Amino acid sequence: MLPANLPDCIWTKMTSENTNTPPVCSYEGSDYQTSFWDTANRRYEDAVETVALNRLFSQGGKLLLELGAGAGRVTPRYKNWDRIVLLDYSRTQLLQARERLGESDSYIFVAADIYKLPFVSGLFDGATMIRTLHHMADAPRTLREVRRVLAEDGRFLLEFANKRNFKAILRWILRRQRWNPFAPEQVEFVKLNYNFHPKTIAKTLRETGFEKQKHLGVSFFRSDWFKNNIKHERLVSWDSRLQGFALLNTFTPSIFTLNRAVGASPLPPEGQFFACPVCAHPLPESKATQICPGCAHEWQYKEGIYEFRINPES
Repeated sequence: MLPANLPDCIWTKMTSENTNTPPVCSYEGSDYQTSFWDTANRRYEDAVETVALNRLFSQGGKLLLELGAGAGRVTPRYKNWDRIVLLDYSRTQLLQARERLGESDSYIFVAADIYKLPFVSGLFDGATMIRTLHHMADAPRTLREVRRVLAEDGRFLLEFANKRNFKAILRWILRRQRWNPFAPEQVEFVKLNYNFHPKTIAKTLRETGFEKQKHLGVSFFRSDWFKNNIKHERLVSWDSRLQGFALLNTFTPSIFTLNRAVGASPLPPEGQFFACPVCAHPLPESKATQICPGCAHEWQYKEGIYEFRINPES
């Protein structure tokens, strides 16, 4: 069973004739936005993540891919982007995002598996992944897919859960947890919830085609005691001052890192936007159900959402 402060995650194994991916975490049917953010004393985390986002990712662009967009909590904070693709495995989360954000040509809603991104290579000039990598069993495969769909010099803002945080170190010293926060491997502390070592993530980013530019430690005071006993505005101010402090910012529970896609990227085929997750055949952006010319798989468009999950649960 998940701890009380974590939302329910429905995990499933996605397979087909032409793809075999690790387990996928889904919040299908979940009230994640309400139960985790709106009513669970998460105002502090939300505020300090916004501070980090504004510091690292304030510049806009043409086309942004928001990976693990959920119900669109962070989406309005991406300023000056012509269009934003909200991608999530959960269709119900995307429906909540549409209701939250309203119908607009600036937003494209896509239900898909991050391990098999349904886009042609080199399509995006920016991507973000916040509170999502911690559900990915295969981080290198995840980051390779992100790099594939980014244009050369594309910007990638990644947030990850840091295993080498102050609380974990203290618990390990007191022998209240078995796993070593200083060991390089990722740790699965509950099903499909992973913490990562900062040096391992930095190494994986380099190996998958990214150059790190900046990083910030976030959520120094992620504790109910702090949130219940110290004024919210003061906590946010303290966190904001500490985020760039090099001696401390790799020991926080959350780390934000800004990266640049390095090396050449193929130019997207003219007039093509999507790519079939089964056979990789290019597909146009069309607000209609499509039959892939390469494998004859049907990809639905329904209620404003592009369906590219290979074996959808719903």
